[in-house]
Amino acid sequence: MKIALAADKAGFELKEHIKKFLTDKGYDVLDLTAAPAVDFVDSSVKLAQTVLAKKADRGVMFDEYGVGSAMASNKVHGMVTANVTEENTAHMTTQHNGAKAIAIGAGIVGPKLAENIVKAYLSVNYAGGRHQIRLDMLEKMY
Repeated sequence: MKIALAADKAGFELKEHIKKFLTDKGYDVLDLTAAPAVDFVDSSVKLAQTVLAKKADRGVMFDEYGVGSAMASNKVHGMVTANVTEENTAHMTTQHNGAKAIAIGAGIVGPKLAENIVKAYLSVNYAGGRHQIRLDMLEKMY
C-alpha cells in the first residue's frame, strides 16, 4: 500500500517520525513535502490531489492542529479527509466514511499516539454498503 505524506512547518517533525515508522513497517511512502510547506493549505491540497489521482492509496497530512488541513483538503472535489486525535476515530472514519486521508495535529498528538492512529487508519478498509449513501449525498453537494 502506498501512503502519501505531507506537512507544513508545524507538522513536519511528526511527519518525518511517521515516515520512518511506515517505512520500517514496509509501507511504500510517497513524501510530498521533503521540506515543510509554507502553509497547510498547500500541503493538504497537494496530498488530496495525489490521492485522488491514484498516485497513492491513502494519505496522512500534518499541521499544528489537523483541522485546517482537513478543511482545506475537503474542498477538493471527491476528497474525504478526517481530522483525528485518537485511534477509534481513525478506524471508524475509514470503515464508515471511506476516508481517503487523515489529518493529524502535531500540537495535539504526540509521536506514539500518532503511530497508533496511523496503524488504526491503515488496518481497515471502507465497508461500503449502507455507508455509501452518505458519501453519495456528499458528492451531490458539488
